[in-house]
Amino acid sequence: MKIVGYNINGIRSGINKGLPIWIEKYNPDILCLQEIKAFQEQINTKIFEKLGYYHYWHSSIKKGYSGVAILCKEKPIHIEYGIGLESIDREGRVLRIDFEHFSIISLYLPSGNNMIKRLNYKFMFMNEFFFYVKKIQNNLKNIIICGDYNICHKKIDIHDPIRNKEVSGFLPEEREWMTNFIKLGFLDSFRNYIKEGHHYSWWSYRSKARIGNRGWRIDYIMVTLSLKKNMINAYLLPGIRYSDHCPTVLEIKFT
Repeated sequence: MKIVGYNINGIRSGINKGLPIWIEKYNPDILCLQEIKAFQEQINTKIFEKLGYYHYWHSSIKKGYSGVAILCKEKPIHIEYGIGLESIDREGRVLRIDFEHFSIISLYLPSGNNMIKRLNYKFMFMNEFFFYVKKIQNNLKNIIICGDYNICHKKIDIHDPIRNKEVSGFLPEEREWMTNFIKLGFLDSFRNYIKEGHHYSWWSYRSKARIGNRGWRIDYIMVTLSLKKNMINAYLLPGIRYSDHCPTVLEIKFT
């Protein structure tokens, strides 16, 4: 099974650039999308149905903003939109589907680029999402969280840790939250296989950052430790360029 997470930075733009062609060729079993920036009725979902996918969308109430989705080849037994908190769910940032043997979440954690208002919102979201996951772990033991976390966890995950030490996405408090989140019983699937640096999932559109590989690794597939034995591989696809992010991939096997 191939599970892919991808911040598409606008699903309609991605479709126009040829995203469905790549999906058909790569053929993921599950594709978790973030930052879709559209309402479901604005999307030609028949494209994905023709490729054999069930599809679920959780959009922001604000037009052209945020939003997450999941495409999957197998029909889930349950779909959960949001975490039950209006201040978070109105931005369309968490979507969960449950299967018999595991659950998967598409997550779009807020950016803190506005260092006053949005940074405070980001920390509120982080706190609420932490306790949401802790709560669902009482009933769901095998959880996979694909998403744009908007946090570089370690120095190895960012091209310039010195200059960015006071920038949201690499603040000590954000990195500490990531450490504590992993301690809930999760594994950074990519780092389970790839130990060296210079692997990133997002690049600024400015100053030819992607060409120079001056990026940030802010997209993760977190896996509960209970699924470690099922993992086969995890990697990034930096050559896929339908967005300023690249896809993250987890290969996993269920017997």
